[in-house]
Amino acid sequence: MPAAKKTASTRTAATKTAPAFSAEERSAMKERAKEVKAAKSGADNTTALLDKIAELEGPDREMAEKLHELITRAAPDLAPRLWYGMPAYAKDGKVLCFFQPATKFKTRYATLGFNDVARLDDGSMWPSAYALTALTAKDEKKVVALITKAVG
Repeated sequence: MPAAKKTASTRTAATKTAPAFSAEERSAMKERAKEVKAAKSGADNTTALLDKIAELEGPDREMAEKLHELITRAAPDLAPRLWYGMPAYAKDGKVLCFFQPATKFKTRYATLGFNDVARLDDGSMWPSAYALTALTAKDEKKVVALITKAVG
């Protein structure tokens, strides 16, 4: 006997129960809207970034503070700012890299991510995001090398 076909009303009911965005994603979009509004008013991006880092807890905060130190030292021309509520660093107005705390989307690790303006090209395929559970001295050297290469 063939499997029963779903009716339009069954498909619609199933679709209505599955939200398009998670609560965390909706929150990030709201934060982005606030960032755009703040940028138009001339708000201080560095202060906003440091305030956001100060709100973090535990390993997320420790890594964000260390990354801020490493990135601003390795690439002082990058502009600190927030991007979807995450610490980020821009080159010529475009976000080059960002730190996504593990708590932001309730993941098991934080992420150091790079956008397409980062010059990390290596052949036809290369990583553009790195999972972080801690930052060792070896990791810090790798971050500095990645930032230096990304800036070009």
